[in-house]
Amino acid sequence: MKDMEDVVLRGENISFSYDGVKVLKDCSFSVRNKDFAAVVGSNGAGKSTLLKICLGLLKPDEGNIWLFEKLVDKFHEWDKIGYVPQRILNLNLGFPATVEEVVSSPLYTIKKLKKLSKKEKIDLTDKVLSAVGMESYKKRLIGRLSAGQQQRIFIAKALISSPKLLILDEPTTGIDNETEEDFYNLIYKLNKYEGITIVMVTHDYTDIKSMINRVIHVNDGSISEIISDVKDGDII
Repeated sequence: MKDMEDVVLRGENISFSYDGVKVLKDCSFSVRNKDFAAVVGSNGAGKSTLLKICLGLLKPDEGNIWLFEKLVDKFHEWDKIGYVPQRILNLNLGFPATVEEVVSSPLYTIKKLKKLSKKEKIDLTDKVLSAVGMESYKKRLIGRLSAGQQQRIFIAKALISSPKLLILDEPTTGIDNETEEDFYNLIYKLNKYEGITIVMVTHDYTDIKSMINRVIHVNDGSISEIISDVKDGDII
């Protein structure tokens, strides 16, 4: 068993209700450093709610969340975490922002990045865009890109602070099958070659069985973990 210091995300006895209706009941789970964890379950099972609790966006009725072994309400190192919400639901496609502007925006809000020189900011923006295969699109308007391209751009934005943990909420919603496969390959490479811990909500993990090593199954408000064989990715 690995040391607790290797655990980057942990939930213990999490319960949560919406308007008196229990959504999550006594849920416990953990994600270790460099895991690729899939959070799966049917619509309305509470997957996105769980992610929001993990990020401190919602407060559980009971239980606690630890990020890098700090309670979430005492956690301040948010540059360690990248978050991509579901299909960027609030994206205004008519807003005249370029890819470069969207991706570089955290450079002006995150304390450790604000002090970078102009050249360093440009170089860092180019680096993360290159990592997701979108460097040649940096002058394009974000609203002119396809759904798959937009998701890559928001991955790049999430990567700009060099996070240790990347959390994605159903990132392939509305994306065609071919683009979805390319997207999964990108996430897999970030995990395998960059060592970024991945937590991704998805309806079906069939297409990524060979990539993941942990499943957090949300079912009727409860969680069961299924650990895979890291060597071949087959779910036990």
